[in-house]
Amino acid sequence: MAQLDPVHAAEARLRAASCVHIACAPVRDLIGEDDQDAAYAVQALGIARRLTEGRRVVGRKIGLTSPAVQAQFGVHAPDYGVLLDDMVLADREPLDLARFLQPRVEAEVAFVLGRDLDSPTTHVADVLRATEFVLPAIEVVDSRIAGWDIRITDTIADNASSGAVVLGTTPRRLDGLDLAGVGMRLDRDGAPISTGSGAACLGSPVTAVAWLARAVARRGRPLRAGEVVLSGALGPMVAGEAGVYHARLEGLGEVRADLVGAAEHVLALGGAA
Repeated sequence: MAQLDPVHAAEARLRAASCVHIACAPVRDLIGEDDQDAAYAVQALGIARRLTEGRRVVGRKIGLTSPAVQAQFGVHAPDYGVLLDDMVLADREPLDLARFLQPRVEAEVAFVLGRDLDSPTTHVADVLRATEFVLPAIEVVDSRIAGWDIRITDTIADNASSGAVVLGTTPRRLDGLDLAGVGMRLDRDGAPISTGSGAACLGSPVTAVAWLARAVARRGRPLRAGEVVLSGALGPMVAGEAGVYHARLEGLGEVRADLVGAAEHVLALGGAA
């Protein structure tokens, strides 16, 4: 049987991990630690496969925007992934941890676009004009790579370590909101576990969305009206365990994620762990 090229081999490793629910070795041994073009090609293959299975694209997510999160994983630049319809839940809708391998939780601002953002020179004023409303969000990130042993190409290939997102249900217009100054507190079962602010997200969530708009437009997949954009963590991510996660974002409101059950036991699959 013919050997797969590195991009297809990396996608196959990640796909196998997802299918059998056992984490795999990093894919940087296949595509390198720095080749982001190759990593996004792996991501695109994985998304194309999901679309053929009946899923649909509903938005994008930005990862690694917070210095605290970057420091956790030894990376120094943001990345992005794709949100599919089966990743999005509403406030208080139960989220079964069995669908994840290594869940972690973070709070952020979700943008819902009213206009396309299709220019590779998009700036913050364009984002402000295009945003229909924002929502508080709790993202449950996950990694198909054992032990979260990731570098930038690993997480990009793995769809920016995507998992699921719980969206608040009370929209807020941007008029009068200072998103850079938004304070965030994330509790689990009533106890605070993470705090942060909008300034931790590339200086402002608006700046993060402008970065994303430019990046995806350059790759020929611009942001479209109606899409949900997760703008990135406002503080350190925390372990995802059974319990009630409650995020409060000043000026935006609150969102609750009810995590139930337990994540699957993780072993290493394929390659050197």
